[in-house]
Amino acid sequence: MSLLLTVRPNTTGRTMITFPQASNIFEDFEALSNAIAQRAFGFFQQRGGGNGLDRDDWLRAESELLKPVPIEMSETKDSYTIRAEVPGFDAKDLTIQAEPNCICIHGKKEHKKEEKTGKEVTYSEVTANELYRRIDIPSSINSDKVSAHLVNGVLELTLPKAAPPKSIEVKAA
Repeated sequence: MSLLLTVRPNTTGRTMITFPQASNIFEDFEALSNAIAQRAFGFFQQRGGGNGLDRDDWLRAESELLKPVPIEMSETKDSYTIRAEVPGFDAKDLTIQAEPNCICIHGKKEHKKEEKTGKEVTYSEVTANELYRRIDIPSSINSDKVSAHLVNGVLELTLPKAAPPKSIEVKAA
């Protein structure tokens, strides 16, 4: 079972989780993969279409389109805590998907800048930042009870561990 969470700020200044409308993360990944492929093809064309550097083109495109997400993970008896650095992203820009053995953090932010002289646009710029990080968890978590808080560009996720499986004694008849 997969649970998709969106981090949203509330009026007290702390950030809480709300459940968004249905979203298809596979469509998001396909769009991201297509954008990387288009950028990599642009690099391929810039260097004259020579073979042998396809992987380098792809990695260069990924580095331009995806921001790295450094994390710190700690474990207690009852839960895991993940702190992820997401500077420049607001709570509304982040989506977290919780599964029994992994967490996916996805963020997308677009910034548009436009300068006008009268009714004519003299300068226009659109920049986009996107991040994605999948974190495998060493043991199962209770994805229904995951919580997320965003403070000063640091996303903190609390992942309660799932109850361990019960041992059942087998009795001879």
